[in-house]
Amino acid sequence: MPSVYLSPSTQEFNQYIGGGDEEYYMNLIVDAMIPYLRASGIEFARNNPGDSIPEIIEQSNANQYNLHLALQSTDTPDGLDAPLRGIDVYHFAVSPVGGERAAYLIYQNLKDIYPVPELVQFVPNVAMIELRLTNAPAVLVELGYHDNPEDSFWIKNNIAAIGRNLALSVAEFLQVPFVEPQQQIFVPESPAS
Repeated sequence: MPSVYLSPSTQEFNQYIGGGDEEYYMNLIVDAMIPYLRASGIEFARNNPGDSIPEIIEQSNANQYNLHLALQSTDTPDGLDAPLRGIDVYHFAVSPVGGERAAYLIYQNLKDIYPVPELVQFVPNVAMIELRLTNAPAVLVELGYHDNPEDSFWIKNNIAAIGRNLALSVAEFLQVPFVEPQQQIFVPESPAS
């Protein structure tokens, strides 16, 4: 059966404008993906918020997953006056075709829902260990800049749409029919500031 290891951020110290943090919102997105994955017959496992990156890689490598999907947000590098905006979809630059193909599908699909599609980037990378050391083809998606009000609020207000879009990409990569779940998806309210 096709399978994916889901690795939402464990970085609760990265605060979002208006409340909440990176770990919280990336886990909500994974929660929103799960009904679609189940309906589409895709098995999954996910990390725990307290896991370190080496533990996450070890868990992913303990089974033969068809895809490793890491979800994060990012912040503007020091020294820049204005916060950056956009999505980066990373794949291991020297990996087998699988990781690059999965990243490309995610990149294409996210352009359909992100308000500024030209700011969705497809990025090869050789440094990120979550891409480099996993056995499964791996993709790391930085879904926006949590220090940019527009990105922060876009993520918060589109949890269900982002989750559905990513689940659709996973199904396309795994070449299984994408099935809408029977039950309505519940997305909790954002935490207070």
